[in-house]
Amino acid sequence: MIEIPEKFKTFLVFGAPGSGKGTIGKALGAIPRFFHQACGDVFRTLDTRTPLGQEFIRYSSKGELVPDELTVQLWKARIDDEVRTHRFKPDIDFLVLDGIPRNHAQAELMDQHIEVLQVFHLSCPNRDELRRRLRKRALKENRWDDASDETIARRIKTYEEESKPMLNHYHKHMVMDIDALRSPVQVLSDILNRVSNRPDWMEHVREDKDR
Repeated sequence: MIEIPEKFKTFLVFGAPGSGKGTIGKALGAIPRFFHQACGDVFRTLDTRTPLGQEFIRYSSKGELVPDELTVQLWKARIDDEVRTHRFKPDIDFLVLDGIPRNHAQAELMDQHIEVLQVFHLSCPNRDELRRRLRKRALKENRWDDASDETIARRIKTYEEESKPMLNHYHKHMVMDIDALRSPVQVLSDILNRVSNRPDWMEHVREDKDR
């Protein structure tokens, strides 16, 4: 039987819609000893036959927001499944999350499940650039409704009012601001430089060599 640890060692990739957190999360997840999970993947692969899945459908079918408690429960069920199927090996892998937690309440709920080592805040004060990126991505993916000025403005407003304050949940020394206007390669380089100089990462690498 696979033993699931009390807390997963975790790096959070955080930023406004269009800041590139999904791109950076996936890039990190492609590197050995990082396991990436995006919140969107949790909902896209949800088994609606389970009790939790049915509860999710109860809200989503009405167009209602899924409560924070249920969101975290769905995430925990999914990550535990990743452990049981050996896709995520928490004894040798660091967890990389993007899109969750997305507000202060979720951050508090997830404190019992994750040990946040660092929050990488992809900062993009240039809201015109965010809007350009979101519009470009929506059109590329043929999501015409998401390309409207109204939808984009609503997403950015929700981030400013609900998500960004979540940064205050973590101590200042845990939050690293990164200029998201630079290329993904430069952003990824900054993150890897910070991670590779962390004592817990260096210890992790030493243990990995001894196995």
